Amino acid sequence: MSRSVAPDTIAGLEDVRMLLRQLPPADAASAAAARARQAELTKPPGSLGRLEDLAVWLAAWQGRANPVLERVRVFVFAGNHGVTARSVSAFPPEVTVQMVANFRAGGAAINQLAECFGAGLEVVPLELERPTADFTTAPAMTEEECAAALRAGFSGLDGPLDLLALGEMGIGNTTAAAAVTAALLGGPAARFVGPGTGLDGEGVRRKAAVVEEGLRRHRDALSDPLEVLRRLGGREIAAMTGLLLAARLRRVPVLLDGYVCCAAAAVLHALEPDALAHCQAGHRSAEPAHRLLLEHLGLTPLLDLGMRLGEASGAAVAIGILRAAVACHNGMATFASAGVSGGEGTTTNGEESS
Repeated sequence: MSRSVAPDTIAGLEDVRMLLRQLPPADAASAAAARARQAELTKPPGSLGRLEDLAVWLAAWQGRANPVLERVRVFVFAGNHGVTARSVSAFPPEVTVQMVANFRAGGAAINQLAECFGAGLEVVPLELERPTADFTTAPAMTEEECAAALRAGFSGLDGPLDLLALGEMGIGNTTAAAAVTAALLGGPAARFVGPGTGLDGEGVRRKAAVVEEGLRRHRDALSDPLEVLRRLGGREIAAMTGLLLAARLRRVPVLLDGYVCCAAAAVLHALEPDALAHCQAGHRSAEPAHRLLLEHLGLTPLLDLGMRLGEASGAAVAIGILRAAVACHNGMATFASAGVSGGEGTTTNGEESS
């Protein structure tokens, strides 16, 4: 139940605000029908926990009482950051280009996970040869560059999808994510900075000082979430923001990956708190501030496996949870069809549920 959105709609940053005024709601009738089916399945009410809620959530955004996961795609946006010149990462920026090549050769974790969980993989590099500006000396992007990155994500949905999983790759992007998150949530930079690719304690302190420097430089413009994105973010972060907006306009359910992905989502949330109703948090990463950001967004992660790889890996693993939810929702018998006497608080063999 998607509607077409022109890929060139985001000509400038103000177009994002205009599109946010057009957000469609979930399909309440499909959600009600899915909820009614859950009540008839051969199990005590609520005994499948969040799997039941997830089936209803998918039904609501797909606009069908029996959701399907036939067209599933993982998106990975890649970008490079000028702030890496400040020694904020344990890896050099050329690793971004090398990892994109690895994705395309099929050698990365996300390639294996996407195949394992029946998803297509789309890798979108964004001007890797031209990093964003160092946000401690200038805005990371001009208005035109930020709009172009938003548009690259917004135009990424080139056909109908049942579900998308969203992530990124970019050396230095946890620094940008920490800066964006600190600007949106408020508080000292150190609260939002973690080890990223593996910094030691001194490296984390240096990274926090760089983020604090960026916040001071741009403090007069940080009341506007889009300026936060432009001044402190990166092309891949802006592209994820654009794709999230397009997915909401088309009613495509989304699994978010880790800290950087959720920083992109936080920009939309700051502009319109309801903008992320079509999203679930695939996992909670090991990056410490991800927990704070998820709490701020009101998202309860599906998984907590200590992952901190990025590249949509946590969101991809969570596809398996949604497949389980759909399999039970669509495949289980009802009490009537199975000839089983239903009763709240009992199992099908008459024992109390646990």
